[in-house]
Amino acid sequence: MKDLVSRCPIEEVMQVLSGRWPTLLIYYLRDGTKRFSDLRRDNPTISHRMLTLELRRLEEAGIVQRTEFEGYPRRVEYELTPAGKELVPLIDALGDWWEKVSGRDACDNTSASAPFAGGVVIDD
Repeated sequence: MKDLVSRCPIEEVMQVLSGRWPTLLIYYLRDGTKRFSDLRRDNPTISHRMLTLELRRLEEAGIVQRTEFEGYPRRVEYELTPAGKELVPLIDALGDWWEKVSGRDACDNTSASAPFAGGVVIDD
């Protein structure tokens, strides 16, 4: 990861959660433990390598816990740690905010490429 330019906790959090996948992985893990293949199914456009890297990064940050089970085929499960579970209301709040300012469902994939036409609403 790149070096921090300040000692601001927001910068550190954004460094961990930046990118396309970390918050989505937390979102899909909020309902409980999932196997690697489940997470691939939830996020069909993520590559195997990128999913592995992002899960490792979240594990290193203490947000996700990885459990490997003995046997063949190898079974690996991922779940949110207590710290990861604390992020769920924040991610939900971001989705709620987006629905409010954009006028569309936060998980509506049909208009994902549509430009944002909302703007920030300021009530006087």
